[in-house]
Order: sequence, then C-alpha cells, then structure tokens
Amino acid sequence: MPLILGTNSIKDTGYNVDNSLRFDDGSSDYLIRGLTATGNQKKWTWSAWVKTSFASNGDRFLWSTNNSDDGGGNFTSIQLEANKFRFYNYSGGAFENQITTSRVLRDPSAWYHLMVVYDSANSTADDRIKIYINGSQETSFAVRSNPSLNQNSYVENNYDMYIGSQTGTESYFNGYMTEVVFVNDATLDPTSFGEFDSDTNIWKPIDVSGLTFGTNGFYLDFESSGSLGSDVSGNSNNFTVNNLTSVDQSIDTCTNNFATMNPLANSNSNVVLSEGNLFVSTQTSWLSTNSTLGVSSGKWYTEIKLITLGSVRFGIGKVGTTATATNTISQTNNQASKSADGYEINHSDGNKYNNNSGASYGSAFSANDIGMIAFDADNGTIWFGKNGTWFNSATQSEIENGTTTNSAYSSITIDDFFLFTNSAETTGGGSVNGETSWNFGSPPFAISSGNADGNGYGNFEYAVPSGYYALNTKNLAEYG
Repeated sequence: MPLILGTNSIKDTGYNVDNSLRFDDGSSDYLIRGLTATGNQKKWTWSAWVKTSFASNGDRFLWSTNNSDDGGGNFTSIQLEANKFRFYNYSGGAFENQITTSRVLRDPSAWYHLMVVYDSANSTADDRIKIYINGSQETSFAVRSNPSLNQNSYVENNYDMYIGSQTGTESYFNGYMTEVVFVNDATLDPTSFGEFDSDTNIWKPIDVSGLTFGTNGFYLDFESSGSLGSDVSGNSNNFTVNNLTSVDQSIDTCTNNFATMNPLANSNSNVVLSEGNLFVSTQTSWLSTNSTLGVSSGKWYTEIKLITLGSVRFGIGKVGTTATATNTISQTNNQASKSADGYEINHSDGNKYNNNSGASYGSAFSANDIGMIAFDADNGTIWFGKNGTWFNSATQSEIENGTTTNSAYSSITIDDFFLFTNSAETTGGGSVNGETSWNFGSPPFAISSGNADGNGYGNFEYAVPSGYYALNTKNLAEYG
C-alpha cells in the first residue's frame, strides 16, 4: 500500500503559494480564453504546478489550443496520457509531432512542476521541444517526433485556449493546478519558476510575478475566489470559468500539500473518488479507502461530511512500515475497524468499532451532518464528535489537556503509521451509496464559519482543539 509524503514536505518553503484550483472531470470543469491574438507560434514557454487525482490510465488535458472556426481539427496540447506527460501538435486527423515521457506520474499525493519549452527555430532538433519535471529536463521518451525547423505550433494563431480540457467538451482534467504561466516569444529555463531547496533538494516554486510574460502571456494564481480566471501578469488575459465556483478554490498547494483520500489504496474499483479525491462514493458492499498522508506522532484534526448515508464508518487504521509489521488496513471488501489496529465510528448509531467489535459511544448521524476526529498520536487517543459537539460528554478542554476518560479509545499502540480511513457500503445492496466528503483542511464543500488550526492552516467548520493540526506537509514537517 502506498504511503507517500507528498512533494514539498518543507516547513519553510520561502515563497508560499496560497491557492490552487480544484478540477473535477465529472463536473466538466475548465477555463477558456477565446481567440488568442496572433503572435510568435515558434517560440513560447508553458509552466504549471499540478497534483493529479486519478490513478488509472486516462487522457487528461492540462492546456490546449483549438479553433472551432476551422473545423476544430488543429491542436497544440499538453496533457497527461496514461499518467505520462505529453505534448503534441495535431492537424488534419494526424499528429504532426509529439513527445511523450517514459516517466509515469502516478503519485496522487504529490505536486509536480510541469514545463514545456517550444522553440522550433532551434537548429538542434532535440532542442525544439524541451520537457521538464520538477526542475529536471526529461531525456527518456516513449514517443518522440520533433517539429521541423521553424514549424508553427497552433498557439497564438487566433485560437481559443483551454485549461483543464481539450475543447471544453471532453478529456477534462482531474486534480489541482496552480501557478499556471504562459510566456510568449521567449524560451525560459526552469530556474525562472523554481529552485532546489538547499536543505532537502526538493524542487519548490519561486515568485514569478516579475517575469516578462509577453503580450499574449498570462499568470493564473487562483487567489481571487470571485474571479478564478483572473490573469495577474498585468496583461489582463483573463479566462472564463466553466462549472467552477469559489468552493473549487483550494489551499492545497505546491508549498503546503494537504492530505486527500488515496485512489491507489482503494479496496475495490467500486470505491469512486472525485472532487480532488475528497469525495468518496462506495457503490457496493463494505469497501474502504484511506488518506494519502499518514502520521506516527503529533495531534491531528479532520472533519467528514456525510452526504448519502448507506452505511458509513470513519476513523483511523494502521499501515505497517517496519520489517515485522503487518499491514492491518484491509485491501479487500472490508472495514479498517475489523482489525485490532483499526478504530472507527459507525454512522447509523454512533457506536465505536475496533477489532470487529462494537460498543456504545455516540449518537447516529443524518445526511449532511459533519463528523469530527481528534487523533492524538503522541498518546494513542482518539475522540469522535458531530456538528461541533464531542461524543460521550467529552469537552474541548479535555481533548486539549489529554484527559482520556471520555475518549473513544485511549490505549492505541503507536508503533507504525496511522492513516485516516473511510469504510462504507450501499444500503442493503441497493442503489443508495455510502458517500462522504472529507475535509483535511482544504474542504470540497462550503464552510459557514471558518476555523484554522494553531498554525493558521486549514478551513474547518468547527473549532480545532488547541494543539491539534490540519494534516498537511508543513504541519507534518513540524509535528509528524
């Protein structure tokens, strides 16, 4: 089972990126800038930070140009195809040229910096398209056919420009993007967009606001919730938003990576993740999934909104990392709480479950209730609550002070990593799904109040207990 601390597990990243935009293919999310003015089609640079939300092979477009006025048959596109990074020029039903990396980007917990430099006027054929991933140039390709000398791309040719789709009607992206930059009439190096951290050697972003973007260039930072397509380069080359709202503005970024649910850890293909891997739909009998980020120390808080009930349990489960440890989070049709190292609460009655045994604890959940988890991995204690009230008469101060009298479990052995878990099934094998929406601090649903942890991270519906933190890489670097 993957247990991956995502890209940029650095407490002090220097330059901080505040927001990203969450795309969901099921909602047909994309941005469009209509009929980009004519410019230099032979020289340009594209850059973006990307966190994918899919594990299976797919055809997901990050950026594309197209003009329906000429029949829509000419494209310049950048995409993830079968989890490989790909660029191509396409015309008349055939690829004019294309480059596809051998490298596979299959880690849904990591932020990647992806970059394409197009320079068809270069006398060296292999330098006419350069692809970079996390600051390093790719040199191994599954497919490579270079542009001819001085070949025009279909960029800056009075074509529509799309982000998150090929044409606005298909191949939608699933995941997060931020710091999306297009520079026309210039070929830039990766050092214009990022640098290697001196302590960790992790590639991290730098401030790009001072770049010369060119007349048709743009810089999207997604910081304006009311105008998500705003170009902040100074050119006002703004994009029109389609099917995206302020809820899709995320604080999960390449400088502070938040946990999501993990598509690589699903127990069955009938566990369907969407909305940036934060919405879980279970479409048959008991199935499970768990978070991308795990903890072995520190104190952590998260919330779960129950959407469609079916049968739902949520909590934590252990994943073994030592040589003698057993992986106790089941990858079969199961619940984490069937193991001795799984601790969950059941929605229908509020009972707590561990080692396949239930006991009275809380009260039943209804649709749209928000569950709460406070997990103290330093002392091996977990509390559950609902809608701002902790179960079993526990108080916020008791949780903060480590009083275990009213906790669900207070003798959890912390000798390996624990992940947050979601177990669910349909009701009686019928058509009603067990559906939940997870908030590790970057919610996929609207928050009416807004509460951050003690470090100022996260956006929660209810107050975070003092000393407990949102599950993200900055907090992990300090407490995890």
